[in-house]
Amino acid sequence: MSLTISTILAAAEHAAEAGANAGEEHKSETPFFAAGAILVIFSIVISVFGFKRPDFPANASAARGVMALSIALVAAAAFSIVYVSA
Repeated sequence: MSLTISTILAAAEHAAEAGANAGEEHKSETPFFAAGAILVIFSIVISVFGFKRPDFPANASAARGVMALSIALVAAAAFSIVYVSA
């Protein structure tokens, strides 16, 4: 057990030193925070509509639209964090 922890700590220290010495530019995290904030606001709005109107969304096409928008917002947040981390 202690060998595993020692190995993990040594790898983390090595990665930290390599990152500090690499001289890479730091990408802005703003796209991820913006996409995340939009996703959170959308989730709250959908929750409010769902609680106030039991028949929300009213028909199948509206339900598909809400699902498509949800998928697009989640994908935007996921792609933005991959962009930031790469």
